[in-house]
Parts: sequence; C-alpha cells; structure tokens
Amino acid sequence: MVSLSTWVRYAAKKFQYSVGLSIKKYNVGQINAKEFSDALWKNFFQGKITFLHWNKGEEMEPTIAGKGGTVLVRKVPYPIPTQVFVGDVVMLQDPEKQEDFLVRRLAAMEGYEMVSKDEKDEPFILEKNQCWVVSDNESLKPKEARDSRVFGPVPMSNIVGRVIYSLRSAVDHGPVQNSHLATNQDSPVLAVELDVEEMARSTKL
Repeated sequence: MVSLSTWVRYAAKKFQYSVGLSIKKYNVGQINAKEFSDALWKNFFQGKITFLHWNKGEEMEPTIAGKGGTVLVRKVPYPIPTQVFVGDVVMLQDPEKQEDFLVRRLAAMEGYEMVSKDEKDEPFILEKNQCWVVSDNESLKPKEARDSRVFGPVPMSNIVGRVIYSLRSAVDHGPVQNSHLATNQDSPVLAVELDVEEMARSTKL
C-alpha cells in the first residue's frame, strides 16, 4: 500500500517530468506557446515516467545479468547535473550506433579532470555537456566493455534515462545501486510504478 506522502512526492516528480518534456518539445518546435499548457497536463495525466528495457551483454554484470535482463528506466527529458548524478546507472544513445542504446554507469561529468593510468595520455577536463561512462564489469578489457575508454566523452544529451530496478531472474531482482541523490529522487517513482510481475513477463528467461 502506497502512502499518501509517497503519492504526493510521486506527483511532484511526475509534474517535474511533464514540465521538462514540454519545454523540450517547445524548444525543438514540436509544440508552440499556445499548446504548451495542454501538452504539460497531457504528459502529467497520461502514461508513466518509466519504461521497461531488455538489456543483453556482460558489460554491466553483476548489476544486470550477462545473459540479459529487464531493467526499469526512469525517463530523464533534461539530463543535467541536477537530474542525473555521478554513480548513476544510465541508459544512453550509443555514440557509435545512434539507433542502439547502452546501459553504463556515469563516472564523471562536465568539469571533472580525467587522468589516465597510462602516463603517455595527457589529463583533460570534461567540457560542458560532456560525461564519461563506464562498464560495471571490471574483468572486461576496454574494447570488450565498450565504454568511454573506447569512444571517449559522450554528450549528456545522449542520456535518455536512469536505470532504477533490475530483474536478472524470477528470484533475483532489486533496485539498482545509484547515487544517494538519485535513490532519494526515485523512491516514490519505484513505489508507484514498479510492477515486478510485468517485468518478469517481459523477461526472456
């Protein structure tokens, strides 16, 4: 049973999402000023702010099973430093294959100094709207992990959402370990929108 206070917090998060999505649509010309209010309330009352995604590959083990698993992704219309945080597991558009998506952990954002273990590589600072993502599976070599060690910094705008729950099997599932700030923000969303049975039905076990 979801408490009233949780519902209030969830409504606030959903309204914040609706505002962000409406602003994004307005900025790209999908809606005009007159349509803004209607779009905002339509986004608020219709649909969820999460979606299910099937992720396959050993890059994110043990967070996501190598044979594949279903994850619950919270949509992030505006991936800025107040909406996503270092330590979060994010879903992003593949910088090398624009039609595909990757799940990786956000390791650094704009302003961070990046220092390589290889002394031949010069340190550099991530520029505005740049981030650095890494694989959770530390046993993989960079080319196998397919993260920023291979393709470099990624535009923050490539991030489409934060992974907040992972179902690896019918008996092995739970919240994804994200930053403390993200966990706090996502708790009412999980309480209202998480449906483990639906995730299990969509998982190719």
